[in-house]
Amino acid sequence: MDRRLIWLAIGAFATSTVAFVFAGLLPLIAESVGVSLARAGLLMTVFSLSYAIGTPIFSTLTGSIDRRTVIAGALSVFIIANLGAALAGSYAALLAAQIVMGAFTGLFASTAQSTAIALSSPERRARAVSTVLTGTTLAVAFGAPLGALIGNLVGWRFTFLFIGVVAIICLVILWLRLPRDIEGVRLSFGERILVITRPGVFHALSVTFLYLAGGFTVIAYLAPLAIEGAGLSKNALPALLLVFGVGAVIGNTISGRLADRLGPSRVVMLSLSGGLVLSLTIALLVAFVPDSVAGPVLLALMFPWGIVGWTFPPAQASRLVALAPELAHLTMPLNVSAMYFGIASGSLIGAQIMAFLSVSWLGFVASALLVVTIAVLALDRRPARGFAPG
Repeated sequence: MDRRLIWLAIGAFATSTVAFVFAGLLPLIAESVGVSLARAGLLMTVFSLSYAIGTPIFSTLTGSIDRRTVIAGALSVFIIANLGAALAGSYAALLAAQIVMGAFTGLFASTAQSTAIALSSPERRARAVSTVLTGTTLAVAFGAPLGALIGNLVGWRFTFLFIGVVAIICLVILWLRLPRDIEGVRLSFGERILVITRPGVFHALSVTFLYLAGGFTVIAYLAPLAIEGAGLSKNALPALLLVFGVGAVIGNTISGRLADRLGPSRVVMLSLSGGLVLSLTIALLVAFVPDSVAGPVLLALMFPWGIVGWTFPPAQASRLVALAPELAHLTMPLNVSAMYFGIASGSLIGAQIMAFLSVSWLGFVASALLVVTIAVLALDRRPARGFAPG
């Protein structure tokens, strides 16, 4: 394996950890900057919106620049934004840092994948992209719980400093080792977006959006759900995220095999159905079960929830690419944007629930959104072929 791919994956680990670590830091951040948990949750909303909107815009603007320079620039701004978050003296400053961070996280992610393809022979391109995406999976499994642990031990500002240090190491190594002549794809913004008009593409993106909106209605506020709803302590949050993350690694690993055996649409439906059952179970657990039981059960549920949740992305990507294999370089970035629009919407919905209702409603609303997602998926009668990228 080309070792440069490993450093691209580590860069993906650092940049993606920011997106998932909020679930364990919200109480600490809210207390530190003097805002409610609901308002602190909006930090994830603006990060995700910036990621979803900024990625296609910045990818278009930097399309003619060599990939080494774009990666270095994206990581440099990301590092500066992390430093800004760590030093932020107010909620507004922290909010601004998240907006900048989100946009350049998306630019790094899309450029890292295209760079991995350019560094690989045609028969190894799918494996190269998978290697880079492993960094994102590891961010869920280990980056988020480690960031939460650092936050609980020495303060949430040190979590951002830790992420920034990892990004600095990646920046230096990638700048020294990446070739200078990898060209980007020169496409206009319209060309990138109009692929949404292809048959089935908008429908598939809608499923992605709705699924992530439902999931992150709960995930974004996992800390108050665990503390207020299930009686766990703040010190239990890293363990909660770790159990979820280990399940996510397993789900991501088995998803492709299941999709090859059962078909990607069936795997997506299984993921949606499992997510619905688990969301409803969590809601009922928090609403009606005593804390002495609810806490340990919630911790145990994180493992199957991680598996179920992370069987979705690879299978859904397979469904989407099968609709137009020749346009995968356009549909995949749109799918990522749909994911982050969903994350932003879910965290915004969760913020409103936290502001006006009890934490148990997080799971009930997430369940309702997943019912809608299942209905939307069921409306698509097109057979989804498996896809083996070459």
